[in-house]
Amino acid sequence: MVLLTPDDSSRSLAERTGAHSDIVTVTSREQISPNLVQVELTHREIEKFAGTAGNDVMVRVNHDGNYVRRRYSVRSVDAASTSMRLWISTAHHGPGAAWASSINAGDRVDLIGPRGKIALDERADWHLFVGDLTALGAFYRLAESVEAPGRVIFVVELDSIDDAVTPVLDEGIGPTAIFIERRSRALGDPSALLSALAAFDVPDGEGHAYLFGEFSTVRTIKTALLDRGFEESSISLKAFWRAGRQNAEHGEPPKEEI
Repeated sequence: MVLLTPDDSSRSLAERTGAHSDIVTVTSREQISPNLVQVELTHREIEKFAGTAGNDVMVRVNHDGNYVRRRYSVRSVDAASTSMRLWISTAHHGPGAAWASSINAGDRVDLIGPRGKIALDERADWHLFVGDLTALGAFYRLAESVEAPGRVIFVVELDSIDDAVTPVLDEGIGPTAIFIERRSRALGDPSALLSALAAFDVPDGEGHAYLFGEFSTVRTIKTALLDRGFEESSISLKAFWRAGRQNAEHGEPPKEEI
């Protein structure tokens, strides 16, 4: 079936959230690392879907005959070519990973965007990004929007060290990257990220932390940063998934506390 117009539910959701809804076209799909797929989408007004750094989009995917939505951070947008790129983790099974692994150039996608409320803290002298592979696209788009002089620090856990792809940052941006291979640790185990942060000296000046990834992990990391003197207002937190639980139909993990 060729999609020509968005589903009525997509139109309604976009209206309620102040977003845009339309059908976009897949122009390419590229496996850029063992567990990371880059999907490029095009639309004549792609910028209005991509929003600003930190925003995401919702795609409507078929899962065993039923439709669900999955949310993906925008990795980059190119106004000249009317295209945006999404980085999608396929390290774990699910409707989104299956969709990203099977789509082809020319496929049509029911898209809503932009979504999300987290943006770069332009007042910060340095920016700390902590999370996992699912957050890499969001982290790099945010980091690439930092103006010089500035500093960005990445502390990221990966299922394979070969997933440690890196961004291209402007001169005047001081980068530090700490990549941790998960190895035999269970999903949702924050111990490696906590150890890396404990060994890391917080830079001078005003900083902002962005914690994206697994539900319980990002909350544990937030507590650790608060214990180290971070202010609540200097931490942005976003759960992309939850260990042992499938994301809800709207694309986000269940949020009830354990």
